[in-house]
Amino acid sequence: MSAPQSAAVARRVANEEFERFMLSHVKVAPSEPPKPPAVVPNAATADPPEPSAAGRKKKPVHAIPQEEEIERFFKVIDSLRDRAIFRLMFYAGLRASEIGLLEIRDYQPRTERLMVTRLKGSNSGEHSLNRKESKALKAWLKVRGMLPGAIFPSRKGGPINRKTLDDLIKGYGARAGWPEKMRHCHIFKHACCTHLLSRGFNVEQVRDWVGHENIQNTMIYARVTNSRRDQMAKALRDPFHP
Repeated sequence: MSAPQSAAVARRVANEEFERFMLSHVKVAPSEPPKPPAVVPNAATADPPEPSAAGRKKKPVHAIPQEEEIERFFKVIDSLRDRAIFRLMFYAGLRASEIGLLEIRDYQPRTERLMVTRLKGSNSGEHSLNRKESKALKAWLKVRGMLPGAIFPSRKGGPINRKTLDDLIKGYGARAGWPEKMRHCHIFKHACCTHLLSRGFNVEQVRDWVGHENIQNTMIYARVTNSRRDQMAKALRDPFHP
């Protein structure tokens, strides 16, 4: 064997020994399994984004009876009991279900105050009666008497219920010429808030008067009317352009 051939054989043997050494001593790291593709939420099942403040739907403004419509309503009532009920409902901003909660023990004739229990998270408290409320309530209590129990009892002896009050306002509202959409008891709370704001009381005062827990519930009525708008209207009554 020539010298070049011997050198080639030696190199081949050396390479084979080096490969055997590497296979027996060097550990090859296992290949990582392929990562699953990222899951993108389906637009149809993902939660919808929160609406922006500008995009939120505002609560609708309710139809409100005007003062002359309120007076026309009371003129058609010939029952002392019913007149007292709706006077309180209007001036105190009471719900129908809250009328049934009024008891003789809640009434203080000397100070002309009435403790009212408000529902649906509203704030309960004393209500100061105005002259019309006080007159109507005293006239009814002369007939009813001052025995303990509901101020406005039903014929069965328990407190008057919402169904009876709903029937009453539908009847009186029709006789007074009110549109059908206003013939419900909660219209008096709407009217109370709106008329107080139009008389110059601020939102915080009206909120306290009707027992709103959330002032945003009172702000709804400020969109209908407020004293600042009336003052501006008076200032702009005369044209400001020559």
